[in-house]
Amino acid sequence: MTKITNHTTPSQLSALPDSPEKLNGVRIKHTRIGQMMNELETLIYPESQDSILLVCGPTGVGKSTLATHIVSNALQKAAAEMEQDAGVIPAVYVQAPSSGEDDFSWRLFYQRILQQLEGDLNMPKTAYGIDAETGKMVRPRGATGNSLSALRTAVERALTARKTRFLVIDEAAHIIRQTRQSRLGIQLDTLKSLANECGTQMVLVGAYDLYQLVSLSGQLARRTHVLHFERYRQDSEEDLRAFRACVQKFQNTLPDLWGEQLMPHAEALLENTLGCVGTLSCVLTRAAKLAQKDGRWSVDALRRALLTEAQRHQILEEIMDGEAAINPGLTRTMPRSHLHNNRRPSRSVA
Repeated sequence: MTKITNHTTPSQLSALPDSPEKLNGVRIKHTRIGQMMNELETLIYPESQDSILLVCGPTGVGKSTLATHIVSNALQKAAAEMEQDAGVIPAVYVQAPSSGEDDFSWRLFYQRILQQLEGDLNMPKTAYGIDAETGKMVRPRGATGNSLSALRTAVERALTARKTRFLVIDEAAHIIRQTRQSRLGIQLDTLKSLANECGTQMVLVGAYDLYQLVSLSGQLARRTHVLHFERYRQDSEEDLRAFRACVQKFQNTLPDLWGEQLMPHAEALLENTLGCVGTLSCVLTRAAKLAQKDGRWSVDALRRALLTEAQRHQILEEIMDGEAAINPGLTRTMPRSHLHNNRRPSRSVA
């Protein structure tokens, strides 16, 4: 295993002019995220038969960063359309709630969507409609106030009125973890129905256990497309270069703290974080905080910030199990055409 070794003498330890809080806002659009965004943007389009897009990957790989990037990018591209029609919200990001209830809380989920569509987004917007006679704003509401069916009706109307093309549901594995096995099909049917009713594609982002949704029924499998958000691997030179670029970005964020001392540990960081950039961010933020506490940066602060072997082993076990489950299911085979045999096609007419 690659170790963090101290090549720094005490005289080279630097004072701490940089603030570790700078790392909190760093959202690196690295190679894997770029690849996933390109594929998602290709698969999100009007009239798509892929009602649900599943994005599965290991913990700490950067799934939440991907989710926020894809929505932010859609809003930027739609800036001109939104300028002409301030009621348009082409993409929405929500987190699937983990409410502590026995079953997944659709009520809380619908409320979160409505919050994004009705008032808490930092962008121009108007009401869903204006009464022609009174000139007053009209917002859609279900017939019976805050009943579950009323919330569902309000969400359908809001997504349609806002012309929302896709809804990103982060931490979507909560839908599975808070649902009895016998009801999983119902949960996914509910999302598929919402997508079909509003013409809004659902992008579910979550851990590997999300993948089991495609095995619930043939109908659901047909309307669902799976994307694997992979980690960076040590045995790939291309992956190593991409990961090193991520480390370089973090180093550049706090240049007065790290100077040029972070990059020599890039391979050790890849091994410790299992090639997951979100985990890398946590480790480096922790290292910067420890250095702040010490009053100086040192390699020892970086070593103390690493995942313990027990933590790394647990995460690696989950990654290996997840990859073993998802990779065979993503195999796609093109059947050989019968037209490529040596026999000439028959010209007989029945």
